[in-house]
Amino acid sequence: MYSRRKFLKVSAASASLAAISNSILAKPILKSEPTGFPIVISTWNFGIQANQEAWKTLSTGGRALDAVEAGVRIPEADMKNHTVGRAGYPDRDGHVTLDACIMDELGNCGSVAAMEYIAHPISVARLVMEKTPHIMLVGEGATQFAVEQGFKKEKLLTPESEKAWKEWLVTAKYAPVMNIEDQQHTPGSKYNHDTIGMLAIDAKGNISGACTTSGMAFKMHGRVGDSPIIGAGLFVDNEVGGATSTGVGEEVIRNVGSFLVVELMRQGYHPEDACRMAVERIIKKKPETSKNIQVGFLAINKKGEHGAYAIQKGFEYAVCNSKTQDLLIPGKSAYETVGY
Repeated sequence: MYSRRKFLKVSAASASLAAISNSILAKPILKSEPTGFPIVISTWNFGIQANQEAWKTLSTGGRALDAVEAGVRIPEADMKNHTVGRAGYPDRDGHVTLDACIMDELGNCGSVAAMEYIAHPISVARLVMEKTPHIMLVGEGATQFAVEQGFKKEKLLTPESEKAWKEWLVTAKYAPVMNIEDQQHTPGSKYNHDTIGMLAIDAKGNISGACTTSGMAFKMHGRVGDSPIIGAGLFVDNEVGGATSTGVGEEVIRNVGSFLVVELMRQGYHPEDACRMAVERIIKKKPETSKNIQVGFLAINKKGEHGAYAIQKGFEYAVCNSKTQDLLIPGKSAYETVGY
């Protein structure tokens, strides 16, 4: 028979062995070998074309950072897209101001905000990351830097956007509408959403992300939302995953939304669950406000699992990998699923 002392020794040894085993088993959750790569995901249905452009880089073994920059430049250049890039709707004073940020697998990041006269803010954001000691440049300083780097300075206010702005001036009513800024187009079309956020994992298993927008139509001059803010509109941690957001940026900023989603994934939550918990935090803090706005999160973890969740129904995201280049997935929503 075991003596009490022997029993305690064996029990302690068993406990230590179990702890070591659990530690060994727990490690691969965040540091497992990547499978099923490369992959790229992005917000809204105009993300399909953006993903396909990113896939040209990913499918040939290219870096995720290069892929996301190339991908989001597609909606930035789309003259029919009035919420991203050069054809974006102006602010209430008639200025087209653009915001963007980018982040790589090493934690390097760059951003521009309230920048005028430059059609591709995402590429300027990358140069801020790579050629300056700073993370964010804004307004005239961002435009000056872009011109110094060889970008063409041009008028961004298109005749179509100017017409919409002048029609808005008749009532000058500023009331962001969930999922839609251009009432002339049906919900779900590529014309009525405010941001493209993109996340990619390359063949080496490294993650990068990009986010770009012209912001809310007819916003106050100088207003900046979440899209160019690292941790709000975009966040990447190469050990865990990445997240991006869309919708009313003020509420995303209040909750440091994309950082929150990544930290929830760090705790072991699936990307969809992490997005849902971030949405629920926004609703809990401002339940009445949340009934009339849209915020959506999109995330991918280190294993390539992805998911999305929004306050209101209507949010969707595009997925592109070796099996499919045009997959569009409807995101779940709090008011539709939970019934707040």
